[in-house]
Amino acid sequence: MTGAPVKAVLSGISLVAGAVLLAACSAPQAAGPGWTAQPDPSAPAASGTASQADGAGAGATAAAPAGSATASAPASGEPQAVPTATSWKTFSDPAKTVSFDLPADWIAQSVAPEEDVLPGGLKIDVKKPDGTFMASLRTGLPPSSVDCPDSAQRPYTVISSVPFDLAAQGGEGTIPPRMVYRVIQGYRYFGSYGITNLVGGTDGKACELRNVVRGPAGKGDYSFGDLVALKAFAPDEKVAPAKAFDTLDQAAQYVNGSPDFANVQRMLMSLKVKN
Repeated sequence: MTGAPVKAVLSGISLVAGAVLLAACSAPQAAGPGWTAQPDPSAPAASGTASQADGAGAGATAAAPAGSATASAPASGEPQAVPTATSWKTFSDPAKTVSFDLPADWIAQSVAPEEDVLPGGLKIDVKKPDGTFMASLRTGLPPSSVDCPDSAQRPYTVISSVPFDLAAQGGEGTIPPRMVYRVIQGYRYFGSYGITNLVGGTDGKACELRNVVRGPAGKGDYSFGDLVALKAFAPDEKVAPAKAFDTLDQAAQYVNGSPDFANVQRMLMSLKVKN
């Protein structure tokens, strides 16, 4: 992949019952004033090959559109020192199939999953105390593919890509699991965070970027992020919960200076899935 380097880092249950807060969070855990996500020192630097399109190396690069601003963020995967919440708790579903850490005052709620999920599939929404949506954990997602003609492809940029330990199914078109923040170009730069082990695209272009990890055969895929898939939105489409930026610099500043992103990054990278 070529271009200007950008420096950085988831029916029998009713909707009423599904919206009840799951009381499966442990006691709050004390935390230090900040948290840093450490890159994998053994990972090779990105060389532009398709398998490294989403930052398989600590020095990830991506194709930036001609004339775009150069992002002023640390190299992808470098530790960041943005403070996170001082108190954390651990959420687990009743069956103990998934668990993750989240700030002590954030809320994890079970909601009705989409109709096409596999048996046992979950959807957990995470919100701040004021109701601001932060992420959804989805499990049991059916495999999917996207018809992506050349004319529909858009340039995308990896702002942040940090490896972490998570069970995943490998194979063609996959990379080691990573927590990523990626931006795709439309009439503005649209950004989304999530976990993935799928290659986003080749030559720095894609129709959509999927925040999905390929799960074991018969168990379905899983997703943890603000969107399952990021695309270049049309002017009349709702962008949220994705974000829109005027420049790549703005996207990099969000990743490297936002406490919300630091909290989300720590939360997503704490995910454990029992296969």
